[in-house]
Amino acid sequence: MNAKEEFLTLYQTHIKRAGAQNLLDYLQSEASDFFTAPCSTRFHGCHPGGLVEHSVNVYHCLKDYLSRPRTKELYRMDFSEESIALVALLHDICKLNFYKTEFRNAKNAQGVWEKVPYYTIDDTLPYGHGEKSVYIISSYMRLSREEAFAIRYHMGFSGIEDKNSIGRAFEMFPLAFALSVADMEASYYLESKE
Repeated sequence: MNAKEEFLTLYQTHIKRAGAQNLLDYLQSEASDFFTAPCSTRFHGCHPGGLVEHSVNVYHCLKDYLSRPRTKELYRMDFSEESIALVALLHDICKLNFYKTEFRNAKNAQGVWEKVPYYTIDDTLPYGHGEKSVYIISSYMRLSREEAFAIRYHMGFSGIEDKNSIGRAFEMFPLAFALSVADMEASYYLESKE
């Protein structure tokens, strides 16, 4: 099963709330590049389909993190399958229609100049990162406060937000911390470039 097929299976199995199908229809439409987009310009998932691969990887990392007895017994992290799938699969929806391909000259292995593709950012909705994902999802379906904060703060301390706000969000909304851990695990260990 490829990443797109797995994403669709996970989404359709777990996300059932009102508006979910409309969002999925949009993601699969010609107006969206969600299933072909990269996840970054130079780092993790910097290839066609990298965004959907990352989304599925984050789902698996989050499920694994939340399955630990310590997270359930000591930290009382107990979230629905729907919430887990929703925040993991859609946390980076802000990257949809965000990258474009341009070309530059570079020498190939034989030392000959040639045009090579590379990704650039074309942000037509400059609304931040996590907050843009919350905004896009919210136009299709209602998020719980826990889900909204998890998506908003999934970048954790690697973002440009006020560090006190991040720490407070993690204290108040444990799913935000868990999603941030899963996002970093996927980005730095499963998808990092050599």
